[in-house]
Amino acid sequence: MKNFIKKKYSYFFVLVILIFPLDAYSKNTNIKYTNGNISNYFLGIISANQNYANEAYKYLNKVKSLKNIHPNYNTQFIRTLVLLDKFEQAFSFSKDLEKEDKLFFEADLLLGLEYFINKDYKNAKKHFQRLSVNENYYGFFQGFFDNFLLSVVEAAENNQKESFKFLNKTPKRYQNLKLIQDSFLQCYFNTPKTIESFKKLTSDENFNFSRYNFFLANYLLHKNKKLEAKKIIKEGREKHDSNLLIKQSENFILNGKINKVKNFFNCENLEDSIAEIFYIIANLHSTEKNYQLSNFYLKISYFFNNKFTPNKTLLAENFFYQKKFQSSKKIYNIIKKVGPVYSWHASKRLAVILSNTEGDDKAVLKLKNEFDLLKNPNFEQYYELANFHKDRKYFKESIKYYTLVLENIEKNHYLIAKVLDRRGTSYERVGDWKKAEKDLKDSLKLEPDQAHVLNYLAYSWIEKRIHQEKALTMLEKAVKLKENDGYIIDSLGWAHYLNKNYTDAEKFLQIAVELKPMDPVICSHYADTLWMVKKNIQARYIWQHVLSLKNVSDELRSDINKKLILGITKKL
Repeated sequence: MKNFIKKKYSYFFVLVILIFPLDAYSKNTNIKYTNGNISNYFLGIISANQNYANEAYKYLNKVKSLKNIHPNYNTQFIRTLVLLDKFEQAFSFSKDLEKEDKLFFEADLLLGLEYFINKDYKNAKKHFQRLSVNENYYGFFQGFFDNFLLSVVEAAENNQKESFKFLNKTPKRYQNLKLIQDSFLQCYFNTPKTIESFKKLTSDENFNFSRYNFFLANYLLHKNKKLEAKKIIKEGREKHDSNLLIKQSENFILNGKINKVKNFFNCENLEDSIAEIFYIIANLHSTEKNYQLSNFYLKISYFFNNKFTPNKTLLAENFFYQKKFQSSKKIYNIIKKVGPVYSWHASKRLAVILSNTEGDDKAVLKLKNEFDLLKNPNFEQYYELANFHKDRKYFKESIKYYTLVLENIEKNHYLIAKVLDRRGTSYERVGDWKKAEKDLKDSLKLEPDQAHVLNYLAYSWIEKRIHQEKALTMLEKAVKLKENDGYIIDSLGWAHYLNKNYTDAEKFLQIAVELKPMDPVICSHYADTLWMVKKNIQARYIWQHVLSLKNVSDELRSDINKKLILGITKKL
């Protein structure tokens, strides 16, 4: 990273002359633009943009004098302070800006939050009201932060009517956030609509609000309604069995650890509700791959509620996608302490990190050792261990664990079809076609409309030159189920090719290439078809394209090189 910065420095040295005001160089100014100051500023900005917060702080902290004339410096410095959990310094820096009337979104946000914490609601409102102006910088969130935070301040002052009034001013595009905050306000004021508002969220079929089963159960537990809370978690678990928070809550409740669920969150504490909304904002930025802003809001969330350790999972994921593996590992080791569900999840993620840093062999061995430490592993954990092996091409081991899943899973469980599919494809990869075919057929008996299973079985038959009419019918069905899936359309096109129906083959393979233009096998199939319909120049062009792609197997590369010289000479 440092080498990269040095290479860019000379360009930025020229740019700074153009960016900074000319009078900054006059004899009367108190700011000295030495080479060192310019260097520290731009090294800090580059470090911040590259998400190296410690490096950014080291450089930016040396040039605080820039706060008087350079807004971008202020923004990056405050974000850096928050990312490093230096909240007191961030508050202090923002107050200095307040004295000089140089406030902006981040400064107003932090000052408003600090005044709120200190119960100085008058000043908190002043800064939150300013957000509606400064949010122009943030575009998408304009009109949300001010109304949300002002509603919280009114709630703190026990002004229920005014609190909901501000919430209702939230623009329609934030309807989901509005519904969530409405539930928290109902909960805070303990209104008769509290349970109804949470259930409205969790029953929404258009959006996945499964997380809020936890918050409803949490509310019920705080009201000592244990049986109702247990029912909510059970129902949430049945509908959303992959949600870690619900799974962990179920584990705690079944083992009599009610207080662990209650300690995560309490809607009677407004700071906990603030933390949850900022967590959602962090999630939104993470899905957009803006990890710096995601971590910024996540740090604020955790500052307000550091008891909600499960939320740190997002921070660990952000670090992972930033390839900051050591930071990610550190967070996952904290998450392991939450409970058995999060511990196993963290173990899997740590194994993924190990796979990226030291190779699959060590990763597989590490996760197997972690698995062996589990007390009474369930079928889901066997399934996840099997998937980990399969995804890293340890097919024999994955078959063993998929078999254990089938031995331990409940009859008629929805996951059985998926297990059979994955075990079947593993059998195919190790060359045991008889068992592979049986598993794939059994999977389709349970769920006939699995497009990818239909595709895998039918394509295998086509390649083996067996059951070709039935395979063609299955592929046509798969394409109807997944109309924009390039791989399935490729299979249908290739089936026509092998049946010497080159006109239809060309039609489908052209669509497949348009959907997957960088896939070497699909492009190769299309080129072969073009050759067979006497479009030799186009075929050679596509073959040349395939050779320029990544991940071209040695066998395919050798085959194409021969075709470029001789064309297709092998009879079907």
